[in-house]
Amino acid sequence: MKVIKPLPKLPPKNSNGQESSNSKKVKKIEFRLDLSPKKLLLWFLVIAFGLSFLSSLLRPGATAEEINLTQVLNDVKDNKVKQILVDGDRLILTYKDGKQYSARKETGESLVQTFEAAGIDPKSVEINIMDQTVSRAVADILGTIFPLILMAALFYFLFRQAKGAQDSIFSFGQSRARLFAKGKQAITFGDVAGVDEAKKELEEVVDFLKHPQKYRALGARTPKGVLLVGPSGVGKTLLAKAVAGEAGVPFFSMAGSEFMEMLVGVGASRVRDLFSTAKRAAPSIIFIDEIDAIGRQRGQGFFGGGHDEREQTLNQILVEMDGFTPNDNVIVIAATNRGDLLDPALLRPGRFDRRVVLDMPDLEGRKAILAIHARGKKFAPGVSWEKIAKRTVGFSGADLENMLNEAAILAARLNKKEIDESDLEEAAVKVKLGPERKRLQSDEDKKMTSYHEAGHAVVSYFSPHTDPVHRISIVARGISLGHTLIAPLKDRSHETKTRLLEQIQVMMGGRAAEEIIFGEMTTGASNDIAQATRIARAMVVDFGMSSLGPIFLGPQVDTDELGKVWYEPNNISPEMQAKVDQEINKITDLAYQSAKKILLDNRQKLDKIAETLLAKETIEEEEFKRLMK
Repeated sequence: MKVIKPLPKLPPKNSNGQESSNSKKVKKIEFRLDLSPKKLLLWFLVIAFGLSFLSSLLRPGATAEEINLTQVLNDVKDNKVKQILVDGDRLILTYKDGKQYSARKETGESLVQTFEAAGIDPKSVEINIMDQTVSRAVADILGTIFPLILMAALFYFLFRQAKGAQDSIFSFGQSRARLFAKGKQAITFGDVAGVDEAKKELEEVVDFLKHPQKYRALGARTPKGVLLVGPSGVGKTLLAKAVAGEAGVPFFSMAGSEFMEMLVGVGASRVRDLFSTAKRAAPSIIFIDEIDAIGRQRGQGFFGGGHDEREQTLNQILVEMDGFTPNDNVIVIAATNRGDLLDPALLRPGRFDRRVVLDMPDLEGRKAILAIHARGKKFAPGVSWEKIAKRTVGFSGADLENMLNEAAILAARLNKKEIDESDLEEAAVKVKLGPERKRLQSDEDKKMTSYHEAGHAVVSYFSPHTDPVHRISIVARGISLGHTLIAPLKDRSHETKTRLLEQIQVMMGGRAAEEIIFGEMTTGASNDIAQATRIARAMVVDFGMSSLGPIFLGPQVDTDELGKVWYEPNNISPEMQAKVDQEINKITDLAYQSAKKILLDNRQKLDKIAETLLAKETIEEEEFKRLMK
């Protein structure tokens, strides 16, 4: 029960605006019963058990001590018992001294027969028999109906609590799509940058939904679907949110994994419900994020770990997108970062008509993204966004947003009023390499790390086709004890054989410096060797940049005329594999020898960089160039 006490009413005022002296303060107490299902069931159980407990207490002799029948017969013979109340097989005895006891008689035998068998005159004691006609009838009714009522209330309570997709346990077949109505999505195309081509494609889709007559006058039909493919963080979901904000039509958003459930047939049922809801609200847009969760290649359940439930869900999507029932005013937008795994039937025209590939933003795209995420943050007047954009080659939109946020956090931690370039530089390194780790190192470890990083930097300086060294540091970050940061000067679409060989040469510079200075090898070069081997293997196997000629030696993946994908992991002979290994070894060995020769010819510069690192821990680009000159 809730007790609600309202605010006291103000006393009436007289003509002068003063309170009347004979006015009384009135307090009102209101009672309101909260009839929510949980509390209703709780009150029902409390009252039921309370009544049951109360009735047991009100029964005659409920608290009396129980004795055996032999003692009862002896006490009756001794004329100690004043009255006996018979309640079925139960006896309630009242003694002449006022005490009460209870006992049990034989079932089916009357008390009079028991007395006569024991040689007792039944008239020697007052015997009363309780009328059980009504009480037994009530007990039978309650014993039959009350458990049924209790069971029904329990099931009702469990069904109310077992929340499903739509607040009901029986709604597992309904879609879990979230509806974004017009005005409820604040993100628009003005908040998206760095993906101009993809944005233009989606702007056409939105314009088609807003002005369909312009396109239908020329005989154009609605594109059935738009597939957004690209690596993580480039803005696929952000673009979908912008469509929701711009379209002005119902926008249903759902993740691919939300279709799947433990129960068989739920995925296909949710697809039917989603498209049925979207058709009723047409024109509308359906957005399926991470569609690779349900749209993978069919027919590979035995080898690929798939199962029939996922395939049935995919089949239902195929039917809904291009089936007998037209859905001209429903457009499907999907996003994935594994476009190579999708079923060919999903990608054919008539289903996903447009396949938009999103890539990492270029220089102009990064500048536009930085301008968007810089809103609401205070930056120092001298911050050069051109320099920051050039510094962040290879960063995705999500990386840039995270970098600016980390810079703001760092500036706030240092009690700065504005974010300057040093904060942005530290944030960029933190996003890529992780935070600084202040760990105790011996002087020998620091010296090894300094020469290792100096070896990378010096070899890079004398490799004319590599990018300039941006920073050298022996401060531990992540799992590394130091790093040499070589930031690309510009975005590149191709790599040449010369540049790849010089990259391997720079990676071998650390191991070469260790051998020259200490005559020893350390485990610190493991990551460098792994990257160098990976590049050398790609040159031989994928790019045809070896003496074996322009031949592809990697795993074969193809699609036959029936659309079935077949995969052959290794289709080369053992003799050819041995030649591949020899070529890889030759490339890495030549790069190591070249790096070693550069360091031997420039031993003084190597020592100078290492000594400066030991003293300062970090060398920036300008200082490095000055030391090398």
